[in-house]
Amino acid sequence: MFTGLTGLIVFLESVCGLFFLSRRKKNVEQVEEEKPDLISRFVVDGSGKKLGESISVDDDVLIIKTSGKYLGVPLKHVEEKDDVLQVKGLVSFDKAEELGREWQSKYSKPGE
Repeated sequence: MFTGLTGLIVFLESVCGLFFLSRRKKNVEQVEEEKPDLISRFVVDGSGKKLGESISVDDDVLIIKTSGKYLGVPLKHVEEKDDVLQVKGLVSFDKAEELGREWQSKYSKPGE
């Protein structure tokens, strides 16, 4: 009797665990589908002047490659406009260059 009850409990725990794990996986997939693709897009400033191309997202910062250097712009200052990304609002380009340098030193290969 005791072995049958233990087996039933183990079985129910396994079924519940599988249910919750599969539910979590679906939620993660939904979040990934809702996140827009921000990589390999041209980035323009508020007046439409091309800044460069987006190459990465690091936490909440969009990394833009522009004429030999990198800029880091917080995602809250980036919006989609047709087929490009537009930097909106007041953005300090000194701070953007600093964030770009931090990203470059963090992810660049030695010797670059």
